[in-house]
Amino acid sequence: MTARCPNGHASASEDYCDVCGEPIACPFCNAPRTGGRFCEDCGYGFASGDRPEPLARPEPTSAPSGNSGAASRRPGRGWTATISPDPTYFATVQAQDGPDTPSLRFPADDHPRTVPLLGDKVRIGRRSVARGLLPEIDLSLPPADPGVSHAHAVLVASPDAWTIIDTGSTNGTTINGGLDPIPANAPVPVGDGDRIHVGAWTTITLAFDPGAHP
Repeated sequence: MTARCPNGHASASEDYCDVCGEPIACPFCNAPRTGGRFCEDCGYGFASGDRPEPLARPEPTSAPSGNSGAASRRPGRGWTATISPDPTYFATVQAQDGPDTPSLRFPADDHPRTVPLLGDKVRIGRRSVARGLLPEIDLSLPPADPGVSHAHAVLVASPDAWTIIDTGSTNGTTINGGLDPIPANAPVPVGDGDRIHVGAWTTITLAFDPGAHP
């Protein structure tokens, strides 16, 4: 498919113009394109031209209602992600014996870190200032995982949990110790206690604490 850069050039490349080098933006929201079938920011379908559905706004919660439990689980109210080098997942990657497997070494610094899940969307990947990619879960931080794509996946808020979407990563995304990667660009529900595996050794564990505050 041919894309068009801000300077009007037709480009065979879908992320940077192959004539002038300018980044090519999504025609719907102007976010930088990363080469996938869908815009990582708004969900616009580059091939189909389908526009994203508007995000549903939460109902006012001034009065108690029967769905107060779901309301308390909305993103920003007690959701966290713990990011850790996972030796069990690393062993699974090693057993698959990919082309880069012999060069991989499990990191000596295997301390986990925990980040809050805030907002409607939490991107997973590796930072690239040149490409304008600043994921909320940044796996370029030590110990940087070389198997994670710059734009790897995104967590999208649902009424009482999340969905995970692999946005066309190179090495795929698996869930809860599974061997088969989830389909690219297809939402998969995840929630409290679920484990998301990306890259060479990274496991991201979701947790919900009803007593926590953002």
